[in-house]
Amino acid sequence: MDLSALADFNLVAAHGGFGKASRFSGRPKATLSRRVMDLEQSLGVRLLERGARSLRLTEEGQVLHERTHGLLGDILEAGELVSAGQTSPRGYLRVSAPVLFSHTLVGRLAAGFARRYPQVRLDITAEDRNVDLVEDGYDVVIRVNPKADALLVGRCFARDDMLLVAPAALPRPSVSCDGEIAEVPAVALANRFDKGPWHYQDGDTLGTVMPDVRLRLSSLIMIRDAVLAGAGAALIPRSLLQRDEQLAKLSIWGRMPDRPIELWALHASRRLVSRKVTAFIDYLCEAFPDQILGHGFSAD
Repeated sequence: MDLSALADFNLVAAHGGFGKASRFSGRPKATLSRRVMDLEQSLGVRLLERGARSLRLTEEGQVLHERTHGLLGDILEAGELVSAGQTSPRGYLRVSAPVLFSHTLVGRLAAGFARRYPQVRLDITAEDRNVDLVEDGYDVVIRVNPKADALLVGRCFARDDMLLVAPAALPRPSVSCDGEIAEVPAVALANRFDKGPWHYQDGDTLGTVMPDVRLRLSSLIMIRDAVLAGAGAALIPRSLLQRDEQLAKLSIWGRMPDRPIELWALHASRRLVSRKVTAFIDYLCEAFPDQILGHGFSAD
């Protein structure tokens, strides 16, 4: 199999068409089309269904793309580095990151990474869905509290605390002598059923409240703003409560010890790991030297 033709096929498959692949790579559409046709002839199967205005992978083309595009990218990158005598990361790097982390920190992190590694084209998508690296074409996924996965490996680069916070005007319930749990008006995530109770720790003191959820919102930023506006108590990461004017309007009742927050950067668990993937994960770890998300980051 011609690896160059296979690389051209994966380029077209990744971008969804010859035109987009041509604009991304700077190579003529006719050349890409001819190379893909040569690959189809050598394999004896059709890899692409070409319509008047669209292009899609055949079943055989989908299998070939899923099985080869990651490893082929690593092989081609290694060959380029060896032939050029260079060791700096380069190439196209796709990353999936949680929406909240993306909206609060990723812009500055991405800019710093781009300055350090100008030969890497970084593409970061903000999304909360559980993506598949192979099927969705990502090199790295950033996940919060990921479940163990034999197909993925990576590193925890930052941690955060989940806090129970309330408007400053909302009195904290006192501990009942008869063991009854006090109810408090609350705001919660719309996509997570959380009927409580909420167990929190304030220093050496343990407390429990039952949330009376009166408002459900789909974003932690929206929840924070609703609490600031007096809507009720809520669970909010410490990293979202950094400004003095916010803290002045809130009462932090305690930390949620049973709800740790860990951010992991994960990649496929194959033996050959791309230099650009290693560089990106190392950069994230350097950015949070104490692994505390709420302290911001220090990498250039």
